[in-house]
Amino acid sequence: MMRWFRAFLPKEERFFDLFDRHAQTVIQGAIALQGMLNGGEETPVYCQRVSQFENDADNVTREVLTAVRRTFITPFDRGDITNLITSMDDAIDQMQQTAKAVMLFEVRDFEPPMREIGGLVVECANLVGRALPLLQSIGPNVAMLTAITEELTKLEGRVDDLHDIGLKELFLKHRDGSAMDFIVGAEIYDHLEKVADRFDDVANEINSIVIEQV
Repeated sequence: MMRWFRAFLPKEERFFDLFDRHAQTVIQGAIALQGMLNGGEETPVYCQRVSQFENDADNVTREVLTAVRRTFITPFDRGDITNLITSMDDAIDQMQQTAKAVMLFEVRDFEPPMREIGGLVVECANLVGRALPLLQSIGPNVAMLTAITEELTKLEGRVDDLHDIGLKELFLKHRDGSAMDFIVGAEIYDHLEKVADRFDDVANEINSIVIEQV
């Protein structure tokens, strides 16, 4: 009787499957963002891909939040699960905000620091994808999880540097020309910096879970 009852209980392992699905979606969104930042006539296609992956990620996030409410036993604190998936979703949300700005202002050419940030965003997404499966067995993986979160923070710092460098170059390029071009470029840099900030938030959530579990 108990075995039959347990068969109908939500399985806590499902959280890790959902985390992985979300992480893979974020990775695909980051790759699409990088493609967008390469510029050219295919830019709108990549913008649409970013939006589609963002929508897919939202669906997974809703599944996680529903599972948190319905699951009797969760792998770690419900608040930590909610904060982790929300921070991951915020990262791809910010990618979509970048794509929206690009579509709104019909941008087709991107500055070199923007393209470099695009590559770093892909690195961030891949690091998160590596970290999440390790949360299934935190004890033996503390060192690796710590190394990954430290690398995420370093990448966020590098994006901050590129943001500042890019804004300076943008100002010098347009100070005697189009103010609108500077404004548009600055907005894109702002969104890209926020993508990296959100990945740093993911790193902080992972660290919080590790600290509570060891």
